[in-house]
Amino acid sequence: MSCQLLFRDDAYLKSCRAQVTAVSEQGIELDRTVFYPRGGGQAGDSGELHRVDGVIVRVIDTRHGEAPDSVLHLPEPNAPTLAVGDTVTATLDWERRYAHMRIHTALHVLSCVVVAPVTGGNIAADKGRLDFDIDMSLLDAERIEQEANALIERAVTTETVWITDAELDAQPELVKTMSVQPPRGAGRVRLLKIPGIDLQPCGGTHVRNLAEIGRIKVLRIRSEGKRNKRVEIGLV
Repeated sequence: MSCQLLFRDDAYLKSCRAQVTAVSEQGIELDRTVFYPRGGGQAGDSGELHRVDGVIVRVIDTRHGEAPDSVLHLPEPNAPTLAVGDTVTATLDWERRYAHMRIHTALHVLSCVVVAPVTGGNIAADKGRLDFDIDMSLLDAERIEQEANALIERAVTTETVWITDAELDAQPELVKTMSVQPPRGAGRVRLLKIPGIDLQPCGGTHVRNLAEIGRIKVLRIRSEGKRNKRVEIGLV
């Protein structure tokens, strides 16, 4: 069953009222949610589901379900059982989610400093990384830090832009990631626009302004194979 993905329009929503639509061994499904399901390199959200009678179900991970736009909220072991039709308040672990938003947006900036095809990536609360198809000799930690932080200091406001599948097909250069392709089938694709800096398809969550990232530091650069040179960053 499809779910209204509230984070697509407002990544800063911390909670919402929702109704349980399905319960299975795979997880709990709601008719609407603020929880981002794991995908595109970004970790799934965690938090709590508060039933009106005071029962609390701890959510330890969130993943995509089988149906389009369905989200599985994975409860911790031995959590109280919810039933279809229950009304709950879904509440994020906001500090963790906000860290994901800052790291994820910082990786967009990184992809504009290291200009090469992106072969992989990962976003966690304490660090993030991108893998590039580039010669190792072209990756200098000090230069990457300086250029990325200079872009962040411009404090540009980010924007969400939607285009049709056909419009994306006509602009293949927008897709930087070789390992993760934009989701298709709904007729439109969501892009993150950082005016004057970046424009690319992305379904993740991001900060409203680059200034919210703070400063980044390159934690490590290493080779993960012939076509995978990994740049790992953290927030200062």
